[in-house]
Parts: sequence; C-alpha cells; structure tokens
Amino acid sequence: MPVRYFAPDLLQQISGQRRRWLVTGAAGFIGSNLVEALLSAGQSVTGLDNFSTGHQHNLDELLATVGSAGADFRMITGDIRDRAACALAVADVDIVLHQAALGSVPRSIEEPLLTHDVNITGFLNMLDAARLAGVGRFVYAASSSTYGDEPTLPKVEERIGKPLSPYAATKYANEIYASTYATSYGFKAVGLRYFNVFGPRQDPEGAYAAVIPKWIASMLRDEAVTINGDGETSRDFCYVANAVQANIRAALAPDAAQDDVFNVAVGDRTTLNELFGFLRDGLRDHQRPYHRDPAYLDFRPGDVRHSQADISKARRQIAFDPTYTVAQGLAEALPWYIANTR
Repeated sequence: MPVRYFAPDLLQQISGQRRRWLVTGAAGFIGSNLVEALLSAGQSVTGLDNFSTGHQHNLDELLATVGSAGADFRMITGDIRDRAACALAVADVDIVLHQAALGSVPRSIEEPLLTHDVNITGFLNMLDAARLAGVGRFVYAASSSTYGDEPTLPKVEERIGKPLSPYAATKYANEIYASTYATSYGFKAVGLRYFNVFGPRQDPEGAYAAVIPKWIASMLRDEAVTINGDGETSRDFCYVANAVQANIRAALAPDAAQDDVFNVAVGDRTTLNELFGFLRDGLRDHQRPYHRDPAYLDFRPGDVRHSQADISKARRQIAFDPTYTVAQGLAEALPWYIANTR
C-alpha cells in the first residue's frame, strides 16, 4: 500500500506552485519518501546521495510508484563532504531538504571521526553552498538525541542536556551552525528533531539497523529478538509520513518560523516491550505468527532511557499535525516490511 503523505490542506498548498527541491540523502529511508511525496505532488526534485547507506532500489521503487512524474527527478551521485558536489546540487534550487547524515549512536561511538566528517563538515558544506546559491529555504534533519541527559518529559525544544554520544554531539553542532549562519549572514534554516522515525524503505539489514525493521526481519525469519535493557525503555515512535509532512510544512512556513528547531514526533511514548507486542500481533494478523519471547541484554552505551516529544511548538509555528499514530503507521508499513524482508 502506498504511503499517504498529504492532508488535503497541505497538498493544496504545495501544488499551488511548482518549485525545484533538493533532497540530500535521496536514496535513503526518509529521503526517498520525501522524493516520492514531492514528485507525486507535481514538484521538480534533485536528489544527492553517495549511496554509502542509501540504496538504488529505494529510488527504483519510488520511481515505479510515481510513474510519469519521475521525469521531473534528477539524481546526482555525490558526497556532501565534497564542496563541488554540494555546489552542483544546489544550482537553481528553491528549497533544500537536507537528510544526508551518518546515523546510529553505536556507529558514532565506534567511528567518531567519520561521523564528524559526514554530519558536521558535510552539513556545513551543504549549508554554505545553499547560502552562496541564494536558496530560498533550508530544512535539515536534526535529532532527538540532542536532548541527551535532560530528564524532563515531554521534551521541549528550549531545554536540552549534555549529549550522550558523538552522534548526538554532531546533531547539536548542526543546530549551532544553523543559528550562527542566521546571525552572521541572515541565512535562516529550520531544524527538525526527529524522534524514532519508521516506515517503508527503512533498511532491516546491518549492525546499525533501527529497532522496528530489525525486529520485524528477525520475527519473519523466526530468529531471536533482543532488547537492550529491561524493555521498559520508551520512545516516541513517528511514522515517516509525519516526518515528510513536517519537512514540507517547515519549507513552506512563514518567515517567522525560520531559524528555529522543532520536534517531529507523535507526542506519545511506547515502551520496547509494548512495541514487541504490537509487532507480534500485527504479524499474526498477516498470518506470519511469531512464538518466541524476547531475549534481554545489557543496556546499550549512549542510549537515553525515555524519550517523548512536546510537539506544541511545531503545531503553532509550522502547522505540523501528525496524521498517523504508532499503531496506524505500523498497520500501513507492515505489508512493505513483509514484502521486502529477505
């Protein structure tokens, strides 16, 4: 089933004017969903990706879905650490949606210098290229990891703690650079602090796979599902259509909403034990029963115990209104995960 990206008001808003959008990380999970949504709304899209974590099959799938609208897509194979590639990508672009990054807390602990190069140097390359090219709007993927050891729930944008991993430090540095560019050059950017986004095209493979696709893949293969800790760790899981909506609303929001950071989530908490139950029940409904109990391991270094977003600021300033709960997102995404798990 195709993802339903647009509420009627947003579809009307974006369709009212044809723009050229650049999506970095276009072959990745969120990036490919953004490309599909924009093309389906009649927009012109340039993609940039070095395919280090993105996949050509994500692009093939989305282009098959959008049909003839795919003629308005231009793909550039390049690295955001390459200034020339960034300059090429932003040429004649109205709006940048910067998704390219090296994710994963554990990977950042193992490879802090690589994480820095991609997430800070690469980010700054894109931000400066967009400034020099006179790009109208710049929206970037921030992260809920920025809240670090701040214990208060729900998380509000103005109150953060100390980062708990190199990955979190890089995403916080992005916010500092974005704010500095607004002060120094008048070039304003919007950061979206994603909370545990999931959905179609999220890779279930590899050591750094996100929990939902990784668990579904294990369940479908009748392998053990492992939980780090006691399972009462909680997250604000957010379906990818909500993240797509937030990007587009932020890009089209009034000038007053620029040079700011917003939480992108549902505003609720789900424990890992609850998530396990949701997935097992969903697979049973699809005649793919899983009969094992989870195996509990030690807590993972760098992980936050609980995370839940306050999304009232995003509601007020960019009209963000999540259209999917966790359960609704899982129901729409499960057929894709089942069909695409090898």
